[in-house]
Amino acid sequence: MRVFWLGLFVGGAFAQRPVDIVFWHTLDPPGREVLERVVADFNRSQRDYRVVAQYVGDLREGGVKLISALRAGNAPQLYYGEVSFVGRAVQENLALPLDEYLGGLPADFYASLMETGRFRGRTYALPVELHLPVLFYNADQLAARRLAPPETWEALARVAQQLTTRSARGFVVVSDVYSFSTVVMARGGQLVREGRPNFTDPKVVESLEYLQGLVRGGAAVSRNIAEAQFAMVDFVRTRVFMGIAPITLWPVLESRTPIPFRLGVAPVPQSPGGRLPLAGGNLMVLRGASEAQARGAVAFWRYWMEPAILADWVRTTYALPLRRAVEPLLGDFYRQDPRRRVVLAGLEQAQTWTQDPEMTLWYAPLEEALERVLKGNAAPRLALEEAQRKALALERR
Repeated sequence: MRVFWLGLFVGGAFAQRPVDIVFWHTLDPPGREVLERVVADFNRSQRDYRVVAQYVGDLREGGVKLISALRAGNAPQLYYGEVSFVGRAVQENLALPLDEYLGGLPADFYASLMETGRFRGRTYALPVELHLPVLFYNADQLAARRLAPPETWEALARVAQQLTTRSARGFVVVSDVYSFSTVVMARGGQLVREGRPNFTDPKVVESLEYLQGLVRGGAAVSRNIAEAQFAMVDFVRTRVFMGIAPITLWPVLESRTPIPFRLGVAPVPQSPGGRLPLAGGNLMVLRGASEAQARGAVAFWRYWMEPAILADWVRTTYALPLRRAVEPLLGDFYRQDPRRRVVLAGLEQAQTWTQDPEMTLWYAPLEEALERVLKGNAAPRLALEEAQRKALALERR
């Protein structure tokens, strides 16, 4: 009888053991601190699941580590990836469909934002940190010259030139794919059309010619992907006075960096037919996760999306509010500083910046072309034609 009761006790103990969900993420502070708090609170709030969060570097470093882990058979069950990775993850049979676990989802989620996690009609990722770009500028420098924040691309070039001095440039150009896509989309173009690279489209070529003109004319400095972190340093140290970046850079600038000037925030200039690139991070449950782990991952996301928790997340990261229910909780956040509303005004022009599975393969040839043009003064059209040929060759492999 004692053995019987001991068996029940041991069996009950094992039954109470939570299902572990290893979660790899790429969030930097201050978002990382909120995430760690959400994970700890979720784990305390229930006994069925235990999320084990691990920071694996930035988005590109995380991607390299994930590929290695997948090859070695020790990948996590939950991964925080950029929205552009969803299509590739589905094509490579890495991400699990999650629709069957999303029953009873509140109706107040913004459908357009939830679409960033859908591919070919099914949900493979759950959005958490979505953002749009804005124009950051040195408000003191513009005020000293009686300049208004530029509302058109022509005005941006003119203001950049007027801000330029012997020791500083008016604008900083970062030649990574997302930053270039921001300019292309806002000017009415797109880098991908019908699943194929669209690098030689006139609007894409014109966008690169525009950026090269700023750099050649001395009104802008160019930073490549390896130097991207220095773009923020240039801005903070007043070596440049304007730059386009995701809204989520704002809390890093204001909370983590002593800025010796008033920060200005304005909409990105848009041409007729222009769009704003919606980007950011979402959660993907990877192939190999058990059904219990998939359910637990969705339960964790639902917990994260509770209005009070989501409101704290938005206040900290400046990410877009994913639910209408959270907006009343954010009233003071927007009233205290109306500049924070700038990004909300751009939602009507927002479009996921890319969901094409092949786009992740095309990053390298396109960024090589951008650097050759903006650093080496190559002809934009010829560089983009070569990038297109390389991208098509990678597609055929």
